Amino acid sequence: MAAVTHTSASEAPASAATPQARRVAEILRAPGLHWVGDGFRVRGYFNLRRGLAHRLSPFLLLDYHPPYEYPPTTSTRRGVGPHPHRGFETVTIAFAGSVAHHDTTGAGGVIGPGDVQWMTAASGVLHREYHEAEFARRGGTFHMAQLWVNLPREHKMGPPAYQGLRSDSIAAVELPESGGQVRVIAGEYRGAAGAARTFTRVHLFEVRLAPTGRFDFALAASDNLAVLVMSGSVRFGESAAAEGDFVLLENSGDHLSLVATSDAHLLVLGGAPIDEPIAQYGPFVMNDEHEIVQAARDYERGAFGHLED
Repeated sequence: MAAVTHTSASEAPASAATPQARRVAEILRAPGLHWVGDGFRVRGYFNLRRGLAHRLSPFLLLDYHPPYEYPPTTSTRRGVGPHPHRGFETVTIAFAGSVAHHDTTGAGGVIGPGDVQWMTAASGVLHREYHEAEFARRGGTFHMAQLWVNLPREHKMGPPAYQGLRSDSIAAVELPESGGQVRVIAGEYRGAAGAARTFTRVHLFEVRLAPTGRFDFALAASDNLAVLVMSGSVRFGESAAAEGDFVLLENSGDHLSLVATSDAHLLVLGGAPIDEPIAQYGPFVMNDEHEIVQAARDYERGAFGHLED
């Protein structure tokens, strides 16, 4: 078996007595593109092997698919065939294009622009993801993001689940002075509750800003927080970020404030870190190597079920 990655979440400092703005800790420039299967042309901003787990927990991975024009195809299904997961959740956010999902629990469906697919693998599933048939037939722009969200130890071997969140079920908050809009996928923003059910505190927002539009967000000082700039440009105090940048915020403040310097489209992600050991081997994320070995054995003996390609 290949080497297993181990990490531990670190303790974050307590919130300050008076409000303090988050400062930028680091800006990661856009990494190179690579293919996942033959249907997802993505930038892998972070994963456990890049050493960012303690700074981004409960998130484990971000693959971002920037806008890309796919030609029509009728003879080949673009995507990823059946593969397993255990111990975490996958979250797919669609901005343009459509993807079809099926898994061994019998759940699945199609998500299109504005929709979100939130799959809890937990004790284990097989699933597959392809360009939706009609989208593949006509071709067009595809723009999505996929996140992996860790599960705490007590839920890693729970039952799998699936949340297909339609665009009209996701609360949208209009910002003051026509500054833009915030879609609340998970967590809470200005009294609007996120559409997704989560096992730990998770903040996940899609933010669109007009030039000079401001996004402000209060959170616990111990929570991790990051922003992906999908288009446009923004400022965090004295720090500037542009399209393709991934901005890590420090844990020394209890609110985020940023302002757009052009039309901007952002993905804001954060939450309470899960302070437990992590062991990963490919699509399995558990707490120790023994559990990883057991996951591989369970998969090999067919315990995750069977799914046709």
